[in-house]
Amino acid sequence: MAEKKALIVLAPAAELAGGASIEKLLKKAALFSSYAAGDVIDAAVAAETVTALQPADAAAAVENGVALGVIDLGAADSAALNAALEVILDAADRKTVVAVAAKNGLALHGAGINAKAGSIARPASAKDIVATLSYITDFPITTECCGAILYQALKSPNMKLDETTKLKEALIRMEGALARDNREPWDKHDCA
Repeated sequence: MAEKKALIVLAPAAELAGGASIEKLLKKAALFSSYAAGDVIDAAVAAETVTALQPADAAAAVENGVALGVIDLGAADSAALNAALEVILDAADRKTVVAVAAKNGLALHGAGINAKAGSIARPASAKDIVATLSYITDFPITTECCGAILYQALKSPNMKLDETTKLKEALIRMEGALARDNREPWDKHDCA
């Protein structure tokens, strides 16, 4: 089961405006209003990594640990996007990042995204979505991925460096405890 999950909502005909769910999304999202639409997935990620979903399937997909779920709303309008986001945002847990690509912008929301970023002036393109989500959620990409990571939307642009540093520090503490033959910090847990 994947620990971190990503959902991409494609709504090329809808606008990110109006509706309670769209407002809920935008309150804690990084919004790229200068967004160039295009093929989001193309060859950037292996086909077996991508799961095509319907909005109603989002909860089950998140629960089952989908690595990358794509919900294509096609020609849906803003009202249909609002209805779909109601289901999708309720399904997303704290380890899920949601990208919504609409006619008037790209919104990133959830795990690893700076909820206070607001509107970001940097231009974004469709190819940047997979690269950014892969950086956050650790799903594999191919050598064909040519998108840029949208660091401006992240809580920390050094997210991976921070994770690696924490793991190294934990390893040093564990090695020290094992060298002393003292397992006290780990005796308190079931994993000891």
